[in-house]
Amino acid sequence: MSDNKSIARIKEEFEEAEKGGSEALSLLYEQYAGDSRSGVQNLIRKYQKKEAALAAERERLNAMRSYERQYEDCALICGIDEAGRGPLAGPVVAGAVILPKECEILGLNDSKKLSPAKREVLYDEIMEKAKAVGVGMASPARIDEINILQATYEAMREAVKNLGIRPDVLLNDAVTIPQITIPQVPIIKGDAKSVSIAAASIIAKVTRDRLMIQYDEILPGYGFAQHKGYGSREHIEALKKLGPSPIHRSTFIGHFISEER
Repeated sequence: MSDNKSIARIKEEFEEAEKGGSEALSLLYEQYAGDSRSGVQNLIRKYQKKEAALAAERERLNAMRSYERQYEDCALICGIDEAGRGPLAGPVVAGAVILPKECEILGLNDSKKLSPAKREVLYDEIMEKAKAVGVGMASPARIDEINILQATYEAMREAVKNLGIRPDVLLNDAVTIPQITIPQVPIIKGDAKSVSIAAASIIAKVTRDRLMIQYDEILPGYGFAQHKGYGSREHIEALKKLGPSPIHRSTFIGHFISEER
């Protein structure tokens, strides 16, 4: 009888069965359904809950593949997104990602909806599984020179170029990029609606955040590692106290320092 088997041993069976998938777990649910020990029943509930959560996550990801399915005749579908249009300092960074057709990356989502730790984990998985990843950026000086929108387009064109292969279609987060001959599909809030764009948003965000952490070491006092160049209260106070750094966007900070300088 199962009651003669230790709960520790049954736990090991569940851990092993989890590797085999739903069918293997179902056999254990049936086998131990009559075990009266609360520890065994808690194990069953735990794994059933995990299975339900996994099914819900796969359903969410399936919904996020609607645009990829719409353009499934295209061999290479590329998602594009940016990070850093709004900050007072640092570059704007664009990511371009081509995922394999049947690629599954659990937890993939709009980078803004993820914790920094989760973005880092997903960044590594995207880099491992993607067919191609390209990154482009425009410096603060370039942003001041041509404005943030044109600088964003420039970074996106560079990201596509840096893929190393030519996509058949671009799924863009909200924009249509000038001077690109590849067919484009602008999708409003695309980073929450397309797995390809979500992957690109994570690549762009993590790349930019890592860069701002490096800038914090070179240019201490502004708190770049914490706020990543965005206009937090602490950042604005440091800007007024220290004046602009070499990576501040002069066209973004004039009204913060005009009375001080």
